[in-house]
Amino acid sequence: MVQFTLPQSPEIILNISGKDSLKAREKAMDQLIELMDAGKLPTDLPNGFSPQQFIEVKEQPHTPSPEEDAVTEAVQILSNLAKLKLKVQESRTEALQVRAKIDLLFSENPISEADITSLNEGFKVLKTYAQSNLRYRDARAKAESARTVLDQALSVGEYEAPTKK
Repeated sequence: MVQFTLPQSPEIILNISGKDSLKAREKAMDQLIELMDAGKLPTDLPNGFSPQQFIEVKEQPHTPSPEEDAVTEAVQILSNLAKLKLKVQESRTEALQVRAKIDLLFSENPISEADITSLNEGFKVLKTYAQSNLRYRDARAKAESARTVLDQALSVGEYEAPTKK
């Protein structure tokens, strides 16, 4: 979509599908003629007008405010917290089972080769769980401030739900 305006009437915006091209400018010219015929063009064009005189209107890119950046960052932090929480929950039961087997290493009772093999396979799960749990705790602390940022952006507390009668 391309937009054109006239130097004499910048308030007039002509929307044309496609990009700036000779064909698009000709379509804009057709719209301009329709506006003139309908008497909706506030400007007289005594010297005529050509498609080359159209000015392409380019939308200014939106620059997010510091508040918008803070909201975006808060959402990313909370999204990360959600992923970490899920990862911790998924591996917790298996990791605690492996942790219970570690106590076998410190007892005087004999341990089987199958137990050692099971432990060696479980150490990866235990390591993943422990690291995820540490990251989750750290992320949760950061997420508290992220939740506050979102609450402020959403004006939580200022909105009251309508009461049923």
